[in-house]
Amino acid sequence: MKSSTALGIDIGGSHITAALVNLGTRTIIAGSWNRTRINSQGEATAIIDAWAAVISSVFATAPAGIKHIGIGMPGPFNYEEGISLMKDQHKYDALYNLNVKTLLAAKLGIEPEQIRFINDAGCFLQGEVFSGAGRNYGRVIGLTLGTGLGSASYHDGVAHDANRWCAPFKDGIAEDYLSTRWFVNRYHELSGEAIPDVKALTERISVDDRIQQIFNEFAINLAAFLTDFVHAERPEAIVIGGNIANASELFFPLLKTTLEQQHIQIPIFTATLGETAAIIGAASLWHSLQEV
Repeated sequence: MKSSTALGIDIGGSHITAALVNLGTRTIIAGSWNRTRINSQGEATAIIDAWAAVISSVFATAPAGIKHIGIGMPGPFNYEEGISLMKDQHKYDALYNLNVKTLLAAKLGIEPEQIRFINDAGCFLQGEVFSGAGRNYGRVIGLTLGTGLGSASYHDGVAHDANRWCAPFKDGIAEDYLSTRWFVNRYHELSGEAIPDVKALTERISVDDRIQQIFNEFAINLAAFLTDFVHAERPEAIVIGGNIANASELFFPLLKTTLEQQHIQIPIFTATLGETAAIIGAASLWHSLQEV
């Protein structure tokens, strides 16, 4: 088997993270990780120059000739053509309507065809299907449960942003009930006490019975949300990541039982790749380089 390498990149609102990925072993290549802060409100030239500097530094650790790049990029964005459509989002406004693919390729001295883009919300699931919890499944849905609610669907070899955070749910939207702030607010309602996050909540579970009650309520809400998602996408598996998933043992059992009552009996996995998922997912856009 021929082993090939691609560079995976995750573009955030304040940073760029890049690393080389071995497409044969489907893992990050040790020593290639680079995470650098970026002024996303800077001028276009400064942004492209800063990205190119990070990319060049990572390529410097790669075997000669490795120049294929996959980039997880926030939307709105024309992912096929490489044109930024972000506007009035307080990040990368200077890139609006510019062809990021050609600008970046010119700066790096490579062909635009050597750069591919994917929606950043789908990148986590792309990575988990390529190398993590969702591997060997052809249709998968994924959630990231944390400060906000991320959702993605994977089919036909590519993950897409499902954009279900704002779906109507109960007396608000899904993110109102499936994010850290719901836990914080619910615990305050029951106890009158303030906590910063879900981790702090789990640390009190042995001395406060109300905490398991809160996780049970969360499981029922999550099951109701997933029921609609599953019926729409017909996945073979579900992958759940984000900080809240670190407490999966507190809500997965009731979640699965509740879904089974709705005749949904598909595997539910906790994401396994952590922060490397987006990098591996972006690089996996070049998995065809891996030849037998």
